[in-house]
Amino acid sequence: MGLFGNAHTVDPVSAQRDYARLLGQGEQVHAAFLLIRDTILFTDRRLVLVDKQGLTGKKVEYHSVPYRSITHFSVETAGHFDLDAELKIWISGSSTPIEKTFTKGVDIYEVQAILTQFVAR
Repeated sequence: MGLFGNAHTVDPVSAQRDYARLLGQGEQVHAAFLLIRDTILFTDRRLVLVDKQGLTGKKVEYHSVPYRSITHFSVETAGHFDLDAELKIWISGSSTPIEKTFTKGVDIYEVQAILTQFVAR
């Protein structure tokens, strides 16, 4: 499904198992989203961005963003002609936001609510 642009939620238990090597002792995945080939994990400690690169996707870059370093974020909902929603996250010390695009398979309001839950602690 993800290859055709249908982003969707991933079961947190499956994401916990699939990405166990990235997680610290006792760290728990609370939500996960698959965006074409990339994955976003919301853990109880940080945001993990999994960026698959190249044609085969064998090369993978992992970004770990502690919630305390997020200075602000924005969501842009999908419209009638623009069917994609966007999430932008600004990190302290960087003027350029991290941008992720969500297709209609993911409720951007759910993503925003999860992010708010962890950033506002």
